[in-house]
Order: sequence, then C-alpha cells, then structure tokens
Amino acid sequence: MNMLTHRFKHIVTALLLAVGLSLPAAAQEATLDELYQDLQEADATTYQRVQDRIIAAWEKSGSPAMDLLLRRGQDALEEGAPDVAAEHFSALVDHAPNFAAGYFGRASAYYLLGLVGPALEDLRTVLRLNPRHFEAMRSLATIMEEQDRPDDAAALYQMILEINPQSTDIQAEIDRLELQLEGQAL
Repeated sequence: MNMLTHRFKHIVTALLLAVGLSLPAAAQEATLDELYQDLQEADATTYQRVQDRIIAAWEKSGSPAMDLLLRRGQDALEEGAPDVAAEHFSALVDHAPNFAAGYFGRASAYYLLGLVGPALEDLRTVLRLNPRHFEAMRSLATIMEEQDRPDDAAALYQMILEINPQSTDIQAEIDRLELQLEGQAL
C-alpha cells in the first residue's frame, strides 16, 4: 500500500508543480493540441517541461473561483487531508461539471480514503472529458494493478506512452509489468 500511496503522491506532486496561464477555452484547446504535438517531438531532456505545461493547462478552468477550489483541494491532499480535499473537489465538480481537474482531484482523494469505486467513477469521467489525460490513465493503471489486472494496467501504460513517448517513468512501469507477466507465463 505504501508504494501505491507513493505513486499517488507522485501524481499529486506533478499536478502541484504545474503553473500556467488562463486561456479562453478555444485557445486553450489549440494550445493543448500544440503541447501534445510538442510532447510527441520532445526528447529525454525536454519532455518533462512539456508534460508540466500540459498539466498546468488542464488545471485552468477559466474561473478564478473554480481555480481556488482546485488549489484548496490540492493543498489539502498535499497536507494529508484527503477527506477535506474530497469536500473541496466535490464543490468544484458541483460548480464546474465539465472541468476534468475537479474529478481527477476527487478521484485522488477518494483513492486515498479507500473509496476505490467512487475513484474509478471519477477517473472514468476525467477520461470522458479529456481522453488524453495521461495522469488519469496512470491512476487507473495503478488501480488495475491493485485489482490484480496487470494486463489492463500494461495496456493503459502503453496508451500513455503513445501520448508521452519519452516518459521514463511509464517505460519503467511497462518493463516491470512485462517481467511480471513473463514470470506468470513460466
């Protein structure tokens, strides 16, 4: 469980490190498309910067009030208070139901509270709203592994690698799962 908690903390930390500018929705989507293209073309030294810019763009709702709710939820997660975080993220989801970052934050909080079913439902919503949300895919892969579904986890990691081909963390997860699956075949 400590390893899974560490992974989720890694995800939360990545969210907290991201900083970006608030853009109108149409311009933000164009910018995201450009950033995803940059991520495809990035090398081992630049992919992290591009990845962080994508995460920063995901976190901009276009509303200062909604961004504040997101920040409060993220702060509560960072402080080890997932119950408080879930409350902030639930308020965010209620007021901005099309803002995937609220669902992702709440999924993280629910997971840390041991509420896997609601976490899965929120991750499903994140991926419906943002099919390229590689952090939601990573969280889902973690849960799939926890549910003893390594093949599904490996497929999710492969999907992430298609979006973010330079991610050494994801490649390491794929390599680890391949070894595990090969061991099962013996």
